[in-house]
Amino acid sequence: MSLNQPIASAVSTGKCKIGVNSSISSIKKGEAKLVVVAANCPKEEFEDIERYAQLAQIKVQKFEGTSWDLGEVIGKPFMVSAIAIIEPGDSKILKMV
Repeated sequence: MSLNQPIASAVSTGKCKIGVNSSISSIKKGEAKLVVVAANCPKEEFEDIERYAQLAQIKVQKFEGTSWDLGEVIGKPFMVSAIAIIEPGDSKILKMV
């Protein structure tokens, strides 16, 4: 099951925070409904996201590609290690994970 299309749809039609720091911030504020993390996200950053998400009871989904791949999926010309989904928009991503 590929998350590429649902992630792209959530970013384009919904509300998302891009990047590890923004994702952690949205978890702490209770805004995030799901956090998608690239497979090659640095271990310390992934552990931080997991810890805060666990405290807030928010699901963390591993993206099977690299941070370059995740950036490409959302149309950004740079690496993206994490995306916090705040509003899924037209995407069905929250039902898929």
